[in-house]
Amino acid sequence: MRIFNIITNGVLLIIIAIIHNLTVIEPDNGGTQFSRMAETYFYKVSPGAELLPIVEAKTSFADVEILVIFWFLYFGLLLIPLGLLIHSIERKGGTLPLVFTISYLLFVLVGVYMMPNSGMTFIMLPHAIYMLVINQIRARKNRNVEVKD
Repeated sequence: MRIFNIITNGVLLIIIAIIHNLTVIEPDNGGTQFSRMAETYFYKVSPGAELLPIVEAKTSFADVEILVIFWFLYFGLLLIPLGLLIHSIERKGGTLPLVFTISYLLFVLVGVYMMPNSGMTFIMLPHAIYMLVINQIRARKNRNVEVKD
C-alpha cells in the first residue's frame, strides 16, 4: 500500500501525458509530421485560421495532418500541469472535488464513445474510474477523521 502514497492520480496523469506525447514522435504515428514541425523549431507549424473553411484557404492534407499532430501533442502537454496540480492536492492529504472527478470521467467517456479503440478506453478510462473511487474513499475517510476530532 505504500506505493499508493507515492504514486498519486497526478503522477498517473503525468505518465499518461508522457505516453501520449511519445506516440506523437513514433514514426508510424506522427513522426513525419513531428519532424516537419521540428524543422521550423516549432514556430508557426500551421497556418491556423487560414485552414478554416470560411477563409476558403487551399488546404493541403499535409497541413491538416500537422494541425492534428499539433493538437494531439498540445493536449498531452496540457495534461502535465494538470497532473502536477492533482499531485500537489493529493500530497497535501486533500481530496479532489467530486465535480472535478465526475467531469473528468465524463470527458473521458465522450472520448471513449468517439474513439473506442484508443488510449481513452484502455488507459484514461480505468484511471478516471480509479480517481473517482479513490477520492470518494479519501473524502469519506477525511469526513470520519473530522467527526472524531
